[in-house]
Amino acid sequence: MTAQLIFDYFPSLTETQKEQFVLLAGLYQDWNQKINVVSRKDIDELYLRHVLHSLGIAKIQQFHPGASVLDVGTGGGFPGIPLAILFPETHFTLVDSIGKKIKVVEEVVRGLQLQNVTAVNKRVEELGQQYDFIVSRAVAAMPTFVHWIKGRIKKESTHQRRNGILYLKGGDLSDELKDYRTAQIFDLTDYFKEDFFETKKVVYLPLKFKG
Repeated sequence: MTAQLIFDYFPSLTETQKEQFVLLAGLYQDWNQKINVVSRKDIDELYLRHVLHSLGIAKIQQFHPGASVLDVGTGGGFPGIPLAILFPETHFTLVDSIGKKIKVVEEVVRGLQLQNVTAVNKRVEELGQQYDFIVSRAVAAMPTFVHWIKGRIKKESTHQRRNGILYLKGGDLSDELKDYRTAQIFDLTDYFKEDFFETKKVVYLPLKFKG
């Protein structure tokens, strides 16, 4: 599967963005041999399982120039790096507590010449800044995640949608989200036709979690 998959779903990419998405696969294949951050099976389907999945967030929320987005538990750089390519005027901070994963993120960011990404080897609780949105890909159950990121979301919203969490999750979320009345769930099958997305969702949780 090639970067054409991304081009088909995001037809207005610039030439620079297209080049960066093409370069992505080689960079991950190279670095994954040195530091394993993506499973062997997933490396072959990188554009589907990691890149396009990450960009599901962009189908729900477009980030403004000058906005700040925090990617918690970024692992090898997902969803942060694909989103940073798509929104070059938005600043992304990618945080992970595992140093070797952040090393891969830094090298991929350098290889893509991304100017809008900061990689941080810390736990999210150790960060001092606040952000417009916090993104992540199923690093913990929602109540745990909400506890981790407490105080990290800016109160003043500049987007039409209120600042909050955009979380990539799969499966039945009814129990996990039962305490969050303001949560909205978006099925990625509404945006992508591949079978991989059958159970995949984006959960949006605005700043005032209880509503």
